[in-house]
This record gives sequence, C-alpha cells and structure tokens, in this order.
Amino acid sequence: MRLTLPEGRGPVRYAPLAPSPGLPVLPRLAALLAGAADHTAPEPPGGGPVLREAAAGYWWRRGLRTHPEDTVAASGAPPLLLALLTAHGGDVLLPRPCPAWWTPQIRLLGRPAYAVPTPAECGGVPDPYALLETVRRIRAEGGSPRLLLLSVADDPTATVAPPELLREACEATVAEGLHIVSDETWRDTLHRPRETVLLSPADMCPEDVTVLTDLAGAFTPAGWPCAVARFPPGAAGAHRARTLDILTALGALVAAPVAPAAAYALGEPPDVAERTRLAAALHARIATAAHRAVLAAGALALPPRAGRHLYADLGPLRAGLTARGVQDSLDLENHLTEVLRTPVPGGHRFGDELGALRARFDTAPFLGETEPERAEALADPRPEELPHVAAALSRFAAVLAELAEAGDPRAGRDGS
Repeated sequence: MRLTLPEGRGPVRYAPLAPSPGLPVLPRLAALLAGAADHTAPEPPGGGPVLREAAAGYWWRRGLRTHPEDTVAASGAPPLLLALLTAHGGDVLLPRPCPAWWTPQIRLLGRPAYAVPTPAECGGVPDPYALLETVRRIRAEGGSPRLLLLSVADDPTATVAPPELLREACEATVAEGLHIVSDETWRDTLHRPRETVLLSPADMCPEDVTVLTDLAGAFTPAGWPCAVARFPPGAAGAHRARTLDILTALGALVAAPVAPAAAYALGEPPDVAERTRLAAALHARIATAAHRAVLAAGALALPPRAGRHLYADLGPLRAGLTARGVQDSLDLENHLTEVLRTPVPGGHRFGDELGALRARFDTAPFLGETEPERAEALADPRPEELPHVAAALSRFAAVLAELAEAGDPRAGRDGS
C-alpha cells in the first residue's frame, strides 16, 4: 500500500523524536567532547580513520567482517539514510508501522513509499508473502522497487524479529533483486539479551545488505548526532562512493568534537558497556510494567523486547475514547499528550492507518523529572518500586483504566 497522509494531519516538523534514554551523559564521553571543543574543522566526508576503525570493530564484535573502508559516518541517521536512498535509486518498500523518520527521507526525494504489512508476532520486518505481492503489484503498475528498509529491533513496536521470519523476508527480497537497508539502531537495547536471538540481515545475505546504526540508540546523546553505515565488504564500492558524494553535498559531516566521543563509545570500553547494560535493564523493567498496565485496561500490545518504548493498540477502548472526542490516532495523540503531560505520538506518525487507535509510549518519562531521580532509577535493581516511578506508572494505569471504564456499558449501573 502506498503511504499517504491527509493534508494538515501531522506535519513533519512536529514529528516525534526517537525515544530518549532520559539518563545523564557518561562522564568520559562528556570529557572527550569538551576536550575536542577547540577542534574547528569537521571530520572528513564519511568520517575520519579513527571513527571508521571504531565502527569496523563494533561490527567485527557482532560477527560481521568489516574494515574501515566498508564504513561511513554522518551527522545523524536521517542524512545518512537520505544518502543511501539516493545512491541506490528506485522505489522503496518499508514495513507498516515503521520509524517516524524514515518516510520523510523518501518523500524528500519525491519517491513513493510502499508500506508492507508486518506479521502478527513482530514489527520491523514485512510479511514475506505480502512483500512478494507488493513487489509484483508495483512492477505491474510500472514502478521500479529497489530497496527494502527494515529494523530487526524495532521502533515503534519494541519487538525483535524471529530469525526464521527474518530469513524468509530477506531471501524473498534478494530473490526479487532488491537491496536491504537494515536499521539496527536498537540492537544494543535488548531487554533480555541472554534470552533473545537477534540476527542481522547481513548475517544471512552478506552481499545484499547495508547496515545503518544511529549511535543515539544505545551510546551517545541525541544532541550529538552521529550515525554509521556498513556496506557489504568489497561488493558495494560504487554505492559507498556515491553515498560519500551525497553526504558531502549535504554537508552531513560529523562534528569534530563529537567524533572522539563517538569513536570511544563504539569501542565499548567497560564504562560504556556497563551503562548500555544498565540502561537496557532499566527500560526493560519500566516497559514491562507499562505493558501490564496496557493489558489490564483491555488494550493490546506485543511484549516489548528492545528499546525504550511500547506500542499499544487502544482500539478495544474506542468507546471510552469516542466519549472524549477521539476519532483517530491524531486525536489520540493530542488527548494522551494532554492527560499524561508528555508527548505520546499516534500511530499515523509511524505509517499506520489514521483510523487505527495506536500510540507509542516512551519509558523515559517514567524515570523522574530531575536528573537525581533518573540516576536513582538507573542504580536501583527494582526501579519500578521507587516512589516517584511507581507514582508515574500508577498515573499511567489510571488514565487507561478510566478510558476502559468510560467505555464499559455496565459502568455506573447499580449492583453491577
């Protein structure tokens, strides 16, 4: 299905940010950034040798053979994705729902974005049969599908694609002659890393996959924009060179003060590795508690497996929402943002149908309003039991329970 959005219903400039960790910056990262503050020249296009060497090491440790010349770095994931899309050309397929920042990059190029339904058990990866049918239909209409975007650890659904389903989708994509761009920003935020099997499409189709990672997912603050991409070793020289040209034209160069902090984070020394582990465990416990509240209210949500968010379908609460003037996901976004006093992006931001009552709830707002409160949550093995966290979760559950009660025809009846 080709993605469209009614005029005036959610302009790009108001699109949601990626889920924030809500945590203090690691002291070592802050020191590296401050120490390089007097470096006035930007990194070379694609990143300097130290940064690219660190990126190569990051992927080597995850079982992907990578050399510095197979990587590029840019000032954030959006310009890097824009460069990759331009370098490959053609029409683009993506799962529904998908990260809010993907589709604007495609539209900037004046290209259609074709949404493919995801399977029931996860988001981020298209259903293989629906993918084949979509490719067939695009070609029948004169289109030229060349790229599939996917994310094995997904925003907004917070799910992780099962390896067997991922393999089917990747094999179907490659068989149709499409290249895959795998957004793996959230792969290092697994809630239960010892119990969750996460494979990269690059493990399965090494010559047909470019991997993209935004460091803001697990390593650095979003205000220090840096993202890296890994091209198929030895097989994508032309696409990498074209990507470098586009990044140069965009001026999407990594800022000099950011580069040493990014390289340090990608090296995963003990302090970075420990923070990554603790942050993932913290958000896992909060997401689990929020998930329980969603189900208790009668709404639907897949169990969160990664990230700092939860994607809920409030369709079962439609009667209670209708009573409050909520007719679609934009209304839902406005209502929940007002009552919860924190941004709650509706499903239309992620390519879902406007009429579907879905929304993403980020977990960072539950951690506290001050840095000491958030640091306390990070250090506590049971953060959901801290008074300020428990109070925030209780408010969340109460809002959902109120919607469920308002839609219950038995509510208010004597003796019911």
